[in-house]
Formats: sequence, structure tokens, C-alpha cells
Amino acid sequence: MKNVHMGSAQIALDLGDGSERGEYVNQDYILHTLGRPHRAINLMYCYYPLDAGWPARASELPLPEEITEVNNAWVYAYDDYFPYEGGLEGDTTGEPFKSIRDVRRHGQDVILTLTVDCAVSSAQLIKIAEDLRPCGRIMLRINHEAMGKWFAFNKRYSYQEVADFYVRFHKILKKHAPNVRTILCVGDGHVHESGKMVYEDEFAEAIAVTDMWSADLYLALHWGWPFDVAEKGGNTHKRVTNDSVFEGLKFEFERFMARGDNKQRPFVINEFNADGDVTGPYEQAEQLEDFYRRLPTEAPFIKGVTLYQFRDRGRLGLEIEDPSNSDTGYAQPLLETYKKIMSQPQHLPKFTDGAATAFPAKLRWGGSEDADGVAVSIALEKPPVFCEVTFADEDENLNLMLEINGRWFYKRPGAKTIDLMPAFFNADAPKACDLRIFAPPPDGINDPSQGDDWAMNYYAEIKKSPEMRVRFEPIM
Repeated sequence: MKNVHMGSAQIALDLGDGSERGEYVNQDYILHTLGRPHRAINLMYCYYPLDAGWPARASELPLPEEITEVNNAWVYAYDDYFPYEGGLEGDTTGEPFKSIRDVRRHGQDVILTLTVDCAVSSAQLIKIAEDLRPCGRIMLRINHEAMGKWFAFNKRYSYQEVADFYVRFHKILKKHAPNVRTILCVGDGHVHESGKMVYEDEFAEAIAVTDMWSADLYLALHWGWPFDVAEKGGNTHKRVTNDSVFEGLKFEFERFMARGDNKQRPFVINEFNADGDVTGPYEQAEQLEDFYRRLPTEAPFIKGVTLYQFRDRGRLGLEIEDPSNSDTGYAQPLLETYKKIMSQPQHLPKFTDGAATAFPAKLRWGGSEDADGVAVSIALEKPPVFCEVTFADEDENLNLMLEINGRWFYKRPGAKTIDLMPAFFNADAPKACDLRIFAPPPDGINDPSQGDDWAMNYYAEIKKSPEMRVRFEPIM
């Protein structure tokens, strides 16, 4: 056995899970479907506690008096995301914290997209910061697509007011929850004749103080969904070329750098897809495959891409939600293409082997880009027929993520034996491989009793060597 460190990929892969267009899908299902975890999962919520009817979902409230019909997704009193149930008015027993815990216990970080009424008090923002402090290295996307005109915060406030609110919230987070990294989304993937990004001057201070820069972009999008059908000649959909998007990203990176004192921050794409409503299912997969292929060389400054999303009611998902049963979905061709993308070296976390070690062993979970685990080496005579691992009684209640031959498995507290054979079903069996073991927090929340660095790191101890059962022939 040896120590092993898990570090960041060249280009991280993140995944959206739930929005105004789809329900949250549990991480066990996603892990079984895709075979490996993501760097982070993007969860989308809103916070409008000063509005009448809060915290009901906006689409469940009566329409504003000036609205006579629903003809787009943003006509409601406030944004139709899942309500944020924490803050001064709530607690952390509901959403998004149930989903945050599910994401983090499965070895992934969280990107929390939160649209917020700019009139909320500093006391309310401080409470949100306190809510998020136990959530490890969470990334917070505040009032995304802030250069747009569709969200309630843009309809109620000027762009300068939205920008000033971002800076105010960012500074509160740095004081009360420094483990939270902020993401400013004001990019749209386009080159503008003005030589600046849209409302760049208003967001100049926000660009300079934020932890990360971001753009949301779609190679194709039918924004009229579900109120009309995208057909030729229509005006509620678009499609752009990959060439134009790469030009736009280069332009925006240069503008971010110019307004950020030439101090580079991670530049990420937090919503990305090509809408199958426009492209159809086959060209959707082809256009995305081409984009990811070109990304390392044509936009090397991009450090992460979030696919929108796992399951969608329309055609912006790896799966389409079954209209007869919202608990299930059916895969699109993009899903198999995306699994191939996930296996490419530039998108894989980097494992670095350390010194030999022995049990008991201390494991540290900083996050999906910074974790210390152990690796058990396994010799393989030929492709196995049986391969499973059983943990000792003393370690039964550990929460673990296991990786072998490129495939990941989750062990919940209480589970003892994990069947590892899916790692060999559709892959060549090497002559030797490592079973890598990491220990994210079992309830998805860091433990304040663990020491001064508790907000950034979670620690666990594995007491005994797990027992491997590897067989190369059927039993009879």
C-alpha cells in the first residue's frame, strides 16, 4: 500500500443537475451511468425573501398583475429556480443542503448558482455565508448572466446596482466564509464591436475582486422552449459555429485580464451545450465532441466546463426526462459521446503516488482537486471473473470513493463489500492496477471539531487493510 494524492485535471469537467428545466437526479444514479464523478455539480437556486409568497417556487404563485399569459420561462415574479431554504428565514435541513450533502459525500465539489434580490440586507448575506461555511471548497455563482435582461434582479435593478451587489456579497463571503470561491458570470462567448464586453465598465470592480471568471454559452439554444417549437424561420432559437465561440472566448479572456490588472483567475464555462431542439440528437453530439477536442489548444485558459445538464425536460440533457415518469430519463446519443470525452487525459484528475504506508492510515479530503488517500496494488494474471473488496468491521461506517482501472465506485457508511467488476466490463484489464481509496465526509459537511482547518479539510482513518477477492475462473 502507498499514499496517493488526487489533484486537478488540466480542464475540469462539471455537470449541471436540476434547474427550471429539470429535477435533481441523485448522485448514485449519475455515477453508475457515467462511471466517474465530476469535479463539481452545479445546483441552481434563487433567494427572494422580501417577495410576497416566498419561499414558494415562482411558477406556483399567482402571476404578476401585468402578466396575462405565460409565454416564456422568466415572466414570473422572480426566477423559477428551486428556492434557497436557508438564510435568516430558514435553516439548513432543506434545499439546497440536501443536494449539497449528496454531491459532496460522492466525492465532488459544489457549484451553487444563486440568483439573489439585490435589496437583501447584509445580515441575510452573512447568514448565507455561515450556511455555506461547512460545505468545503464550494463555488458560489452569484447572479449569473448578469449582463442579461431576463432574471428578476436585472429587471429590478440597474447593471451598476447588480455589479455593486456582487462586490458587497463577495466581501461578506471573504470575511465570514473564506472557503467559498465566487464566480462572476458576465461573458456570453461573443466578440463585440465596441471592443468591450457588455456592461464591462459597470462590472469593472466585480471583475477585479472575484475569484473566478465565467461565461455561459450555448452552441445552439431554443429559448422559446416549451412554449413553441423550433422550426426554420422561427425567431426563438439560434445556432453558432464553434469557430465563432472560440473567438469570443479569446476576446473575453483578454477583456477579463485587462480589467483584472492582468492577474489571471480561473476562467470557466458554467453552462454549456448545443440544444438538440435545434441541432437534432446526432449533430448535438458531433458539435460538442468537436468543441471539447479543440478546447485545450484553442482556449487553454479555460479551466473548467459545466455541461448543462444531466437530465432535462427538453433536449439540453444527457438524458431527456420521461414525460410519463419524471423519476426516469432516456439517454441521448450525447451521453455516450460525453462518456468518451470524460475519459480523455486532459479531463482526468491527476494521481500522484507517495511513499509506502501501512494501516491504520489517515485520509484527508480537501475536495475533488485536493485529496490524500491510499492505493492498494493488485496483480492481475488475466481479466478477472470476480473482483470485489470487503472492508473490515472497524471500517464499515466509513464513507469512501474507490477508483480502479478508470472506474469509480461509492461505498456508503454501513456497506462492507463493493463489487468492482464493472471496471473491467468494457475496458482492457492491465497486468496490475491500483485500487485508490478516498474519504469524503459521510454527511457531505465538514466537521468543526477536527481542527483549525476544518472548513477546508475533512479527515478520516481507515484502520485495517481491505480484503480483495480476485478470481480468474468461474467457481464451477
